[in-house]
Amino acid sequence: MKLITFTKKGIYCPQGKFYIDPWRPVDMAVITHGHADHARWGMKKYLCHHFTKPILHQRIGTDIECQSLEYGEVVTINGVKLSLHPAGHIIGSAQIRLEYKGYVTVISGDYKVQDDGLSTPFELVKCNEFVTESTFGLPIYNWLEVPDLNKKLQNWVLKNKENNKTSVFIGYSLGKAQRIMKAVEDLGKIYVHYSIGKLNEAFETVGINLPDYTIADFRERPKEMEHEIVIVPPALLDSNIIKKIPDPATAICSGWMQVRGARRWRSADAGFAMSDHADWKGLLLTVKATEAELVHVTHGQTEVFSKYLNEIGVRADVVETLFGEDEEESEKEIIENPES
Repeated sequence: MKLITFTKKGIYCPQGKFYIDPWRPVDMAVITHGHADHARWGMKKYLCHHFTKPILHQRIGTDIECQSLEYGEVVTINGVKLSLHPAGHIIGSAQIRLEYKGYVTVISGDYKVQDDGLSTPFELVKCNEFVTESTFGLPIYNWLEVPDLNKKLQNWVLKNKENNKTSVFIGYSLGKAQRIMKAVEDLGKIYVHYSIGKLNEAFETVGINLPDYTIADFRERPKEMEHEIVIVPPALLDSNIIKKIPDPATAICSGWMQVRGARRWRSADAGFAMSDHADWKGLLLTVKATEAELVHVTHGQTEVFSKYLNEIGVRADVVETLFGEDEEESEKEIIENPES
């Protein structure tokens, strides 16, 4: 039995008559999380986790029809039992579990197995068929434990304060920025770009407690940020906004910083390998632990990862999707008010 097919519109469940993270307009879209490559405009109806709903409203529009569920809550759609389970990727991210006549398929979306202290920790879900990402599906990607990584960020901020520098972190507005805030919350006043602030506000509407922050005014009051902590999205790394910040020291927070030759590394003063995706070990452990009979590998290092899975006895294939245009893949973002 096959519960899903891969179509030009996205991952489709024929029995349930709905799509998961479709990239073209459909009647019913089940959304794993709020990043733009998984949650797109134009669907007649959306279904997602309770924490993701305000993100969809913020990014797609408040007039969309959107149903939200809690983790573990089961709904039946045309005979298919559907439930959401924590993916650990960002706040509100979910794996989609489908069950029909005893056959179980899980679509992971993006996920990480480390507990970042903000997202609901990843939950392993055993299944017959598993759809996995492979963004960092190479052995060179091996993340530090979260407390150790946070300590590196904290030490960098303290060093900057000693040198009368303003700590400027470059991190994606949804997911990475909130993790940075959490890591350095006790080390100074935190200023965030407008785009980050709007997403923070969306999370706060559903009871997510984030560290105190102030929306940065780069035009009128840049001086007040001096020697404090500033967080901006990747698109602003080489912009005039950074130049307006007094005595800036910049650090990129991205999984690509695991490799020192990563693009744009030389544009910043420091780089921290902070990722909201599973590393090589996390991907392997997860795939094996699901005990899936068939694994579909989507965006990222698909050929390498699927080949390795087959070599170790896990039946796997490569599936082409339009996922992957998020912060870790492109380091680009549309900024609504670039001079705000």
